[in-house]
Amino acid sequence: MRPLGSRPSVTVIGAGFGGIGTAVALRRAGYSDVTVLEKGDSVGGVWRDNTYPGAACDVPSSLYSFSFAPNPRWPHRYSRQPEIRDYIETVAREHGVLDLVRFGVEVATAAYDEDECRWTLTTTTGESLHTDVVVSAVGQLSRPAIPELPGREEFEGPAFHSADWDHDVDLTGKRVAVLGTGASAIQFVPEIAPVAGHVTVFQRSAPYVVPKPDREYTGLHRRAFERAPRSQRVGRLLTWVVTEKFNKALLEDTWMKKAVGLGWRGLLRTQVRDPELRRRLTPDHELGCKRVLFSNAWYPALTRDDVELVTSPVSRVLPHGVLAQDGTEHPADVVIYGTGFAATEFLAPMQVTGAGGADLQDRWKSGAHAYLGLCVPDFPNFFVVYGPNTNLGGSSIVGMLEAAAGAVVTLLDRARAAGARSVAVRDDVERTFDDEVQRRLRESVWAGCQSWYRGSDGRISTNWPGLVAEYQRRCADLDPDAFVLA
Repeated sequence: MRPLGSRPSVTVIGAGFGGIGTAVALRRAGYSDVTVLEKGDSVGGVWRDNTYPGAACDVPSSLYSFSFAPNPRWPHRYSRQPEIRDYIETVAREHGVLDLVRFGVEVATAAYDEDECRWTLTTTTGESLHTDVVVSAVGQLSRPAIPELPGREEFEGPAFHSADWDHDVDLTGKRVAVLGTGASAIQFVPEIAPVAGHVTVFQRSAPYVVPKPDREYTGLHRRAFERAPRSQRVGRLLTWVVTEKFNKALLEDTWMKKAVGLGWRGLLRTQVRDPELRRRLTPDHELGCKRVLFSNAWYPALTRDDVELVTSPVSRVLPHGVLAQDGTEHPADVVIYGTGFAATEFLAPMQVTGAGGADLQDRWKSGAHAYLGLCVPDFPNFFVVYGPNTNLGGSSIVGMLEAAAGAVVTLLDRARAAGARSVAVRDDVERTFDDEVQRRLRESVWAGCQSWYRGSDGRISTNWPGLVAEYQRRCADLDPDAFVLA
C-alpha cells in the first residue's frame, strides 16, 4: 500500500476536450505516469464523431479553446468540426500527451480495491488494467439517443443518427425524414435541403433560434493574431464577458435576455414571411428553458418549397416513411435522427464500484450528483470531468473543463504532500452541495419545461446553476476540510 507520493499512476478515460485537457494539466504538474484510454481511433471526442454536414460550434473559437493553447489560425469565428478536431489533436501532440493515448480501448468496469487503494479497470475485450487514480472524461454528449418508436426496425431504407452520419448514403434526390429540431438538425438540414429531393422535418417543440454572427477570418486577422497574441487574448476576454452575461440572462431577467429575445423575434419575422409557418416556429416555452440555438440558415431552409415542417407528433415509422399522429403518412427514402444524446445517463454503460461495494449507477438511480460535478463520496481517487451539473446553457464548456482539471491536480497534490494513499469528498459536504445546486436550479428557467437538461423525474442533473467564474473560483479554492485523506 504505497502512498500517492511515490509516482502515482493516473488513467484518464476519454480523449476529447476534457480528457486531453486533464492529461495536459497532470503532465504540466509533474505527473509522469499518465495513460489516456480512448474507445475511438483518434482523439477529439464528439468533434471526432459528429461529422454531419454543417457541423460547427456555436461558441466563438477564441473562447472554445484551451487558455494555454491559443490558435491564431482559426479559419472562422465559429469553427467547423474538422478544424476543432484538428485543434484537439494538435494540442495533444504539442503538449506530449498524444503518445499517452491508447486507442480502441473501451472501459466496461472500474472497481476500487480498498486494501491496495487502487482501481482495476476492465475493458470490453477483457483486459485488466491497474491504476492509482481514475479520471472519467467521457462527457455528457457522447451517447446518441434514438427514441423507441413503433416500427423503427421495420424501415427499409437507410436510417442513422446525426452523430453516426452514414456518408455512404447519397441523399441526392431522396426523400429525407428528419426527426428532431435540436442543435444538430438546425445545422445539417440547411446543408442537405438543396441536395435532397424533399425534406420532411418533424418538430416536437420549436426552439429559439437567434442570429449567428459568424465570419471568415482573413489572412490579415491570422497574421495579427500570430504577431500580436494580445489581440487574440483581448478578443477572448471580450467574448468571455459577453457569454457570462448570456449565462446570467438564462438565470435572471436581464437586458441581455431581452436583447436575445429581440434577436430571435427579428430573425423569425424577417426570414419567415408566412404567418402560419411563423406561428408553428414560435416556441411555447420561456427563452432559455431549452437550449438557445444559433443559425442564419435554419429559418430560410424551412421556407423552401421542397422542405416541409410537421408539428404533429410521430406515431410510428413505416417501411417507407413516417406516420404522424394526425394520420398523415410522410413518404421517406432515408430517416435521420437528430434526437440528441442520453445526457443524463452519466458514465453509462460503464459500471463503477467504489469503497464498500458502492455502486455508482445505483447511487445515481435518482439522478447523478457529485461535489463540483467532480467527486463522489465512497469513490476515492475517482474524478469525473464534465460531470453532473457542470454543463452550460451558454458560454464555453472548455472553461469548466480546465477548472475541473485544475481541481484534480490540487487534490492529488494535497494527498501526495500528506503522504496519503487516497482522497475522497466527505458525504455531508457532497449532500450539502447538491442541496444547494438543486435549490438554485429549481428557481432557474430550466425548471419551467421538459428538456434534455432534465431526467424523467424532473431533476436537472446536467446544468450548472451559476456563472463560469463561480465554478472556476470554487474549483480553485477547495476547502481542505471537505475531503478525507487516507
